[in-house]
Amino acid sequence: MKQKVVLFDGAMGTEIQKLNPQPEDFPDGKEGFNDGLSFTRPDWIKNIHRSYLRAGADCIETNTFGSNKLKLEEYGYGDQTLEYNKKITEIAVEVTKEFTDKPRYVIGSMGPTGFLPSSNDPSLGQIKLDDIREAFEIQAEGLILGGVDALLIETSQDILEVKLAIEACHNAFKKTGKKVPIIANVTLDKYGKMLLGTNIQAAYTTVSEMGIDAFGLNCSTGPNEMIPSVQWLNEQNELPLLVVPNAGMPENQGGRAVYKMTPPEMAKVMMDFLSQYPNVRIIGGCCGTNVDHISLLRKVIDEKATENNR
Repeated sequence: MKQKVVLFDGAMGTEIQKLNPQPEDFPDGKEGFNDGLSFTRPDWIKNIHRSYLRAGADCIETNTFGSNKLKLEEYGYGDQTLEYNKKITEIAVEVTKEFTDKPRYVIGSMGPTGFLPSSNDPSLGQIKLDDIREAFEIQAEGLILGGVDALLIETSQDILEVKLAIEACHNAFKKTGKKVPIIANVTLDKYGKMLLGTNIQAAYTTVSEMGIDAFGLNCSTGPNEMIPSVQWLNEQNELPLLVVPNAGMPENQGGRAVYKMTPPEMAKVMMDFLSQYPNVRIIGGCCGTNVDHISLLRKVIDEKATENNR
């Protein structure tokens, strides 16, 4: 990040949807268990990883978005959390070794538990904080043992859960004896707030001193809706920033989320980010983005680097 802007990959979930998986594709027929496809359809997951690396991504994210212990328990695999994360990471590492033109990195994806520990909701809020911390700690340990180059806490909608995930990462470092960078992301709505009302200023202040290496925004909105928050974060001039938006705001069509921002449209906004906000050091794509989006973002980064070297 100190030497150049780093390019992450694009979406995993929406790319899997394009393959139209059937019940028999999932472990034990458990539809929606996308992380489990790493074992039943590893060819799909490897090909998605390869496509992004061919498009020029420096980093690919592991297919472990829903592989913390609490999420895996929903599918009956909670007791296999460590091994699941380790093996899925090894799949991504294996694919990166096919590319020798430049360094490629594997980022351990740690999505939310599905609970909201800050809320008073009778079902989502009534959970022990230790249980959430443990869920992330076991996941982080598996990711580290599998060989990730960094841990990514992503698509977070409750800042307390982010804090617990960061603590879990540090605990995993102690258990494994290995330390990797931590990137902490939050997800904001179009009004610049997390699900429970936390704004970017409060979110950043809460976690920026917890030993993280980068802070960022991902998912929920397109890049245009992120502009005020990115501007504020850049003004702090402290941590490197990650910006990984969706391909625009999702639109509901027939009960399905559709993302309509084209690669050129997204590339233009991201170029503006790199030109105006020097602390933006990682860019990539979330829901709805594909190989075409990442390929154009590769060009954006390279053009910007050439411009800076003139």
